[in-house]
Parts: sequence; C-alpha cells; structure tokens
Amino acid sequence: MTSTSPAAPTSSVSPGSATPGRKLRRPTRRAWLVVHVVASAGWLGLTLGLLALALAAATTGSAVTVETSVRAMKLFADWLVLPVAFLTLVSGLVLALGTQWGLARHRWVWVKFWLTLATITATAFALRPGLGATVTAVAAGEPLPDAVDIVMGPIVSLSAYVFMTVISVLKPWGPTRRGRRLRAATRAPASTGPTREAA
Repeated sequence: MTSTSPAAPTSSVSPGSATPGRKLRRPTRRAWLVVHVVASAGWLGLTLGLLALALAAATTGSAVTVETSVRAMKLFADWLVLPVAFLTLVSGLVLALGTQWGLARHRWVWVKFWLTLATITATAFALRPGLGATVTAVAAGEPLPDAVDIVMGPIVSLSAYVFMTVISVLKPWGPTRRGRRLRAATRAPASTGPTREAA
C-alpha cells in the first residue's frame, strides 16, 4: 500500500526492529513487491485515464463524445479500478505485516493504509454509482448532469495517489506511539523476557 509508486520499502532490517518469525523470505518479499508496484502503477494509470475521459466529456460540444467518454469511465470503474485497488491494498498489507515496517509502527505506513481504504470506499460507493447515473442520463439524451463532479472525482483520487507516492519515498513523521513502544521493548535487556510484536 499505497519507491516511485505507493510500494512498501525494501530496505534491510534494522537491529531490534524486525519480527523474525513473521518476516517474509527474500524471494517471497520480492514477488509481493513486484505485485504491489505493478498494481499501484496500474491504479495510478487508470485514474489518469478516468481524468482524461472526464475532461473530454466536460469540455466537448459533441453529445457522441460525451456518451462515449462516460461509458468508458463506467467500464473502467466497474471492471478495472476496484480489482486493481484491492490488489494494491492486499499486497501492501502483506508487505507491511511481513517486513520490519509493520502496519501501525510508522506514521507514513499507517496514513497510506487509511488513505487506500478511503479511496477504495469512495470509488465503490461514490464514483461508481455516480457514473451509473450519469451514463443513464446521457444515454437518454440529457446533457451531462454535472461537469465539475465528473472531473473532481479523478482529481481527488489522483491527488491521494501522488501524496501516497511522496510519503513512500520520503517516509516522514517517524514511528507511531505503538512503534516507539515496540522499539523500546526490543531494546530492553534480555532479562525482561521476550516481547511479542504485533503489526
């Protein structure tokens, strides 16, 4: 979830920060990383395609172009965007839970997780129904209901993906409170006994 795409990092494990029993083996981690990068790039590309189609529908004076554009947007949203989005989410979770980064140990990973869930939810419950209504109206010979709405959806999604990409590269904000607590526990003397680290 959520490198130049919203992919999980591949840096080596820092001392005292990993959970050895749960860490992915290198070949497995690399395979999941490839899946995550490809899915993330695909999600970004589909969103750019939606934006291009939305701009075409909003700026053209041709009713045929409007109908063709919104129908293509609905096809993207129904058959491509959600499966790719879920693949991005699942592969990101596997990488987070199977590496030293964890899911709730670092703020940038935690933010990416919730942003990914938010964008998937918006796609499923706002974008797809809105496009369905738009296609129905345009097919009935009505004008495009709201040119601003049809463009703003892809713009908001694209902004979220670019932001996730940026924080994937910069990894800002440091560990969460849970991450600091787990780090302190792993650095404690061995006499304190083993600690169980969860994501």
